[in-house]
Amino acid sequence: MAEPLTPSMRFVILHGKDSFVIVERLRRFQAALGEQFGEVSRFDLDGASARIVDVLDELRTFGLLAAHKFVVVDKADQFVANEETRRALERYAESPMQEATLVLRAESWRPGNLDKAVAKIGAVLKCDPPSTGDAKAWCSARAQKAYKLSIDADAADALVERVGNDLARLDSELAKFDAYLASDAEAARRVTKALVTLLTGQTREEAAWEVQQALLGGNPGGAVRKVRELIEISQAPEQLLIWSIVDLSRKIHDAARLLAEGESEGVVAKQVKLWGPSQGPTLRAARGLGPLRAARLLREAIDLDRRSKSGLAGELPRTLEAFALAMTETLAARPSVR
Repeated sequence: MAEPLTPSMRFVILHGKDSFVIVERLRRFQAALGEQFGEVSRFDLDGASARIVDVLDELRTFGLLAAHKFVVVDKADQFVANEETRRALERYAESPMQEATLVLRAESWRPGNLDKAVAKIGAVLKCDPPSTGDAKAWCSARAQKAYKLSIDADAADALVERVGNDLARLDSELAKFDAYLASDAEAARRVTKALVTLLTGQTREEAAWEVQQALLGGNPGGAVRKVRELIEISQAPEQLLIWSIVDLSRKIHDAARLLAEGESEGVVAKQVKLWGPSQGPTLRAARGLGPLRAARLLREAIDLDRRSKSGLAGELPRTLEAFALAMTETLAARPSVR
C-alpha cells in the first residue's frame, strides 16, 4: 500500500470510497504509533455530532495510562462543513499537540486550505478503489496472506467482474470462500471460477438488467422490492443501479424521439441498441410516453445521478426505492396522446 503514514505525522486526512483501504491505513498507522510511543489510546468521534471544542479538548488532554493519543473523527466532511470548525483546525495544524495524533476520515471530501495546512505536518490521502487489474492482483495476494487460499486467475477475474473493485466487498467474499472451504485439507483450499459462480452474486451487468426489467415490468411494488433486494441481499452498488436507471431512461428517450419522427421499430431498435428481451418492453414504454414525457424522465434520472454524487440525495437506498416506484408508475401509465 503506497504512501505509508509515519509516526511523526500529527494530523492526517483519509478520504475516499474504499472503506477497506481507509481501515487498513488506520490500522497500520496506529501500529506504527504504538511502536514509536508504546501504548496508544484511541478515541473515535462522530463528525456528524461532535463539536470542535470536544475534539480539541480530547487532543490537548494528557492521557493517564498511555503515552500517546490517537483521535479519529469519522464523517469528517460533515464535521468540517462549518467554517468556524475548518478555521479552528487550520490554526491547530499550525501548532499541533505532539502527544496526540488527529485523523479525519470521510468518504467524500472537498479540498481547501485545511488540506494545505495538514500536508505540511502530516498527509492528505485519497483512498479510492484500485483499478480492475490491481483489484485482481490484490485478490490473489490477499487470499493467500489472510486466508491461506489459492485463487485461480479466472476466478479472480470472475470475482472482480461480479463484485467490482471495492476491496472491502472483495475481502468479504474471500472470507466467505474461507468459511466454505474450512473443512478441506490445506492443499485443496483453492478458489475456482465455479466456486465464485456458486457463492458470489450476479455480475454487474446482470444486476443492471434486473433493475431495468423490474422498471419495465409495470409493477411498482415489484420494482421497489427488486431495488431493495439488489442493494440489501445482492449488495449491488447503488451507483450501478443509478447508472442502470439513467441508461434505461436514455434508451426510452432516444426511442421515443425516433418513433415520433416516423422511424420503424426495427430501425429504432438498431439505432438505440436494443437487443434481446429488453427490446419489446423498451419500445412499448417509449411509444407510451412520447418524446416530451420521455425527455422529462431522462432529466429526472440525470438529476438523481447528480444529487447522488454531490451528497444531496438523502438516504440513497430509500431515494432509489422512491424513484423506482415513481418511474414504474410513469411507465405503466396510459399511452401518451400525440
